[in-house]
Amino acid sequence: MRKSNKAVPDPDLRAEYDFSTMAGGVRGKYVERYRAGVNLVLLEPEVAEAFPTDEAVNEALRTAMRASKASRRQHVLPNKQMQRTRPAQAKKPRR
Repeated sequence: MRKSNKAVPDPDLRAEYDFSTMAGGVRGKYVERYRAGVNLVLLEPEVAEAFPTDEAVNEALRTAMRASKASRRQHVLPNKQMQRTRPAQAKKPRR
């Protein structure tokens, strides 16, 4: 037996809301940041105290990225082609 797809409306919800009458709501408040592709990050209070500006945070992250790249480069194997070796010659048995 199939279930009905009809949604039962919640009696506490209205069919329409007038957002212009709501306090504090601004349409498109963050739309420019969203379109620019900016990532918003919430810092913990002790981290925010250590970095007074957004540029200080960015510089610290760039330094960490450079250090990470440098440490990864040291462990890379050389990109050299393997050399063929001569096949081992069979030893003659001793008598």
